[in-house]
Amino acid sequence: MASLADAGMKFTTLPHPAPTSDEARAAVLADPGFGTNFSDHMVTIEWTEERGWHDAVIGPRQPIALDPAAAVLHYAQEIFEGLKAYVQTDGSVALFRPEANAARFNRSAERLAMPELPESAFVEAIEQLVRADRQWIPSGEGASLYIRPFMIATEAFLGVRPARQYKFIVIASPAGNYFKSGAPAVSIWVSDYTRAAPGGTGAAKCGGNYAASLVPQGEAIARGHDQVVFLDAAEHRWIEELGGMNLYFVFDDGTLLTPELTGTILPGITRDSLLTLAREEGLTVKEGRYGIDQWRADAESGRLVETFACGTAAVVTPVGKVSGRDGEFSIGSGGPGQLTQRLKDRLVAIQRGEAQDRHGWIRKIG
Repeated sequence: MASLADAGMKFTTLPHPAPTSDEARAAVLADPGFGTNFSDHMVTIEWTEERGWHDAVIGPRQPIALDPAAAVLHYAQEIFEGLKAYVQTDGSVALFRPEANAARFNRSAERLAMPELPESAFVEAIEQLVRADRQWIPSGEGASLYIRPFMIATEAFLGVRPARQYKFIVIASPAGNYFKSGAPAVSIWVSDYTRAAPGGTGAAKCGGNYAASLVPQGEAIARGHDQVVFLDAAEHRWIEELGGMNLYFVFDDGTLLTPELTGTILPGITRDSLLTLAREEGLTVKEGRYGIDQWRADAESGRLVETFACGTAAVVTPVGKVSGRDGEFSIGSGGPGQLTQRLKDRLVAIQRGEAQDRHGWIRKIG
């Protein structure tokens, strides 16, 4: 698809009147946390029914002016993505599979009746922001610049129909480790709530899916767990995903299983990358249904040796314990498994330029 430049439109750069001082930025980068600190700049691109995409701007990060009747506030037309920029071993900066995020962003847009953004423009906007905020990328193990592209409906009206005006925005946040507990493996709670139903928006990355997960996630944390796992809506039997991550199961015969994409599970880019790497390892990889009762039985018999969750924010995270209203069970030794660690190491090495990128996943930013 044509980029903004191909369409005769270029990014306008606005000067920052008060950028963060070197000292203040250094303090943030020393302990960035996750999602609580933000870089100096943002990208915005407008869309209207009459003009299409226009007014691409990179400028100071600042509040968004919205009419109280803006459609996003009443009808939840909102989608987003998450990806990271990494410092490479040669000192350059690179993105990991941004084209895959662009494609998923447009699939979400289609499901939410929103305009598609040319994939090249999506990637270009991210590159513009990373170049502007290169100094905000932290160094060290697990560190990266987390990038959040999103789109909201900004037309002011009350009435159930797709909006005729939207804003695409990209912001960035220096990031450390996602989980704060420091435990070698996470503990998860089996929720009675449902995340998504057939025919719904489960495969779209929209805010409503995450809003629906907040009460069950809070319940999990109140019970001493790190995350919540959701079962299917129809039978409340089949494992789907965590609040924000896909799941993998490793068996004693070397088989690797992940729940199949049936329209109720987000098609994770980390999930897809691990499928490729696992096949390269010579593993038997399957996508299919896996029941909660079978999960318990396989863990207790020793047939299941590892479970791990994966996603952009946390990358690869071992699951050590599963609890629900019917009791709890541990997986393997309750800590990281060998295959989990091996796959994580391979993925991280590619992301950071420490290993050969055979799949064209790395996009360096000049």
